[in-house]
Amino acid sequence: MIRERIEAGEWLPGARLPTLNDLAAEYDANRDTVGRAIALLETEGYLWAVQGRGIAVRYGTMRPRRPRGDLVKRNEQATGYSFPSASSQEVWVRHGEAVSAPARLDNPRVAKLLGVDPGTEVLRRFRVTGPASEAPFQINVSWIHPRVADIVANLDANPAAGEWLHHIEKAGHWPISWMEIHRARMPSKDEAALLEIPTNLPVLEIVRVGTSGADNNPVEVTEYVVASDRVETVHVLHRAENAQQPWPDAGSRGDS
Repeated sequence: MIRERIEAGEWLPGARLPTLNDLAAEYDANRDTVGRAIALLETEGYLWAVQGRGIAVRYGTMRPRRPRGDLVKRNEQATGYSFPSASSQEVWVRHGEAVSAPARLDNPRVAKLLGVDPGTEVLRRFRVTGPASEAPFQINVSWIHPRVADIVANLDANPAAGEWLHHIEKAGHWPISWMEIHRARMPSKDEAALLEIPTNLPVLEIVRVGTSGADNNPVEVTEYVVASDRVETVHVLHRAENAQQPWPDAGSRGDS
């Protein structure tokens, strides 16, 4: 019955269901029976139970997925850049407080990509964003190299998208170029809570490395963490020169 109500649109993706006690009372059923039904719907992708946040409707096959390409766009309405996960057709909002403050970079993988020793104090920019009216889409954490941190240290924690990169380029690092590293992993408890997902749902981690056009050294590393059922990557494959058609066109071969 709960499945039918979800499919009928009574509870939209992202909506919270009544508590187990309320559902048990509504259906005149045992609470454990309702709990088993919820667990089944969770395995089928209809629901997720988030500790401390209740039972939420998943996007399932109805979820709005966003393809990620490889084009970085210059913002038309503001100074800065839009990266593949963002769309100029959507209004994105911030969930919770954005933070911009010095912090120790203890992650050795990110430290290596940024070109600093683990434990180095760098500028850390943190925010959770997503399209308006939807559950949080992604966690963004940027680690900014000490040699350029003072350029953006006094900017608002949540300026126009990519505006802080514009300031770094303007200070002599034009043009910044970017490389992305994608991998799937399980979320931490904190990440799952921020994205409002269960800890057993994998996330897509995208690590972007920004390199200065002036000296070809990193100026920033940004980590995006996205629930795996909210995004798909799109890549155009290109043939190598030696993978071209090895025979003449059909019209020139004739019939034998």
